[in-house]
Amino acid sequence: MSSIYQNIFSLSAKASKELQLIEEKKITQVLQALAKETENSVSYILSENKKDIERMPSSDPKFDRLLLTQERIFNIIKDIHNVSNLSSPIGKKMIEKNLPNGLNLSKISVPFGVIGIIYEARPNVSFDVFSLCLKSSNACILKGGSDAYFSNSAIVTIIKKVLQNENINPNICTFLPNDRSSTLALLHASNYVDLIIPRGSKGLINFVRENSKIPVIETGAGVCHTYFHKDGNLDIGKKIIFNAKTRKVSVCNSLDCLLIDSERINDLPDLCKKLEEKEVILYADECSYNELINFYPSKLLCKATQESFGTEFLDYKMAIKTVHSLEEAIDHITTYGSKHSEAIISENRDCINIFEKMVDAACVYANASTAFTDGAQFDMGAEIGISTQKMHARGPMGLEELCTHKWIVEGNGQIRS
Repeated sequence: MSSIYQNIFSLSAKASKELQLIEEKKITQVLQALAKETENSVSYILSENKKDIERMPSSDPKFDRLLLTQERIFNIIKDIHNVSNLSSPIGKKMIEKNLPNGLNLSKISVPFGVIGIIYEARPNVSFDVFSLCLKSSNACILKGGSDAYFSNSAIVTIIKKVLQNENINPNICTFLPNDRSSTLALLHASNYVDLIIPRGSKGLINFVRENSKIPVIETGAGVCHTYFHKDGNLDIGKKIIFNAKTRKVSVCNSLDCLLIDSERINDLPDLCKKLEEKEVILYADECSYNELINFYPSKLLCKATQESFGTEFLDYKMAIKTVHSLEEAIDHITTYGSKHSEAIISENRDCINIFEKMVDAACVYANASTAFTDGAQFDMGAEIGISTQKMHARGPMGLEELCTHKWIVEGNGQIRS
């Protein structure tokens, strides 16, 4: 590691120690100041974001993730306020007990220390990460993608201005240079960084997993299914499928594959009809293709291939697979899913129970849209990512997931015989 990066990471580690001595009231004050400064800087943020979006064709699936609007910035400001109003997760006693030898044991929540976030074309992540890390007393090192370089630079400039105004060490938030060498340096900074969280494509996540010398929490790609069971409610199904697919196609919780029970194949045209409005391209297996051919626009209807399943489209595209049983639906999800968000539409409580137990995913839905897989929607204020792992963090990651713990052992001279 070069001396330049070693110095950067050393400053972050030092700042994280100082951060642990700052009281919750002050942290809340800083976040509220950040919300106000962000509101005052909307024009600046949009002008810098424009530099980024002018370099990306609007047809690129990442374009919508990169784009900031006034409305989106004010939603970000709302999220900052939401995080500021949450209780600090630090210092909570998870276990407390007195041993027969007089020792008092407490298991308390503590910050990780320094968290490195590697992400792609989503500048809102810079705000979300900093807000959640600050509220949980963690320093953060941000490594954004080149697509959002101007946007992220502007956001970090605003953050550091607020920190300096509030007399807080600005090194609690570090923005790394826009090159690959900084990514590798971060992944190898095991003496300074405590946790790495990648947010982005499968390729990015694989690269981080394979190269990091630091523990990683994967926020995996979302290959999301909705299974319309033979006992599904048609009106509910139509609303959920349209919302899950089209509310925002560039996010990881959007619907990629509709599973339709063969007993309800005649309802498929109704389930898909509203998708025409958004010109959603359907990749249908033989049975569903034959059912749709006289009802869905031919320019939007394609025959599915093997590659159609297990694909995260991030676009106005969706696969359809006909299944003949609940077990077959679960097997398909097991084979092609990414353990992110999966849903069943059914009025049969027994089948819902089986689906909820047998589907291995961070979030399992019954009669609701997978679009709800989101930290703010889960009343977490915001999220730092959606973990598809099975460690201490799974699903939307908020403040609680940015904590580890330590044991405090207090005595009055005890020694072990």
